[in-house]
Amino acid sequence: MDLTLKPVTESDFERLVELRLEVMRESLEQISRFDPVRARERFRASFDPAQLRLIEVDGDWVGCVSLKDQGDHLEIEHFYIETRAQGKGIGSKVLTSLLDESGSRTVRLGVLKQSRAAEFYIRHGFMKTHEGEFDEYFERLAPEIFSSSLLEIA
Repeated sequence: MDLTLKPVTESDFERLVELRLEVMRESLEQISRFDPVRARERFRASFDPAQLRLIEVDGDWVGCVSLKDQGDHLEIEHFYIETRAQGKGIGSKVLTSLLDESGSRTVRLGVLKQSRAAEFYIRHGFMKTHEGEFDEYFERLAPEIFSSSLLEIA
């Protein structure tokens, strides 16, 4: 599998918002929050082509992701893989690449409550830190912080 992350341009907005609607529909419906107009507006408000990357596998576009620098940590947002491409290890490969890129930085993210994505992140070393009305928040500590925490426990 040849996986590449490519820059996003403003012209990618429509296909990325459609991807967001496709991927998040089931989870949003489970919590009675599916509203295509609101989803489009929320995506537009946070759409920053400089921060987003297209995910391509063997030259075929299958999703997007962003890794934003928030000063004291990095934050993963808009991590969407087309339904047809899910369950093939693509998400794990992308996440591993992002975690490698993060180096010694803590990485945080949020997922909708009742989303299967929570299990995915837990399998990759993220721990739930708290939750809000509609979202759960996760963190993967920087390697040296995690090691220090284990030493304190021992």
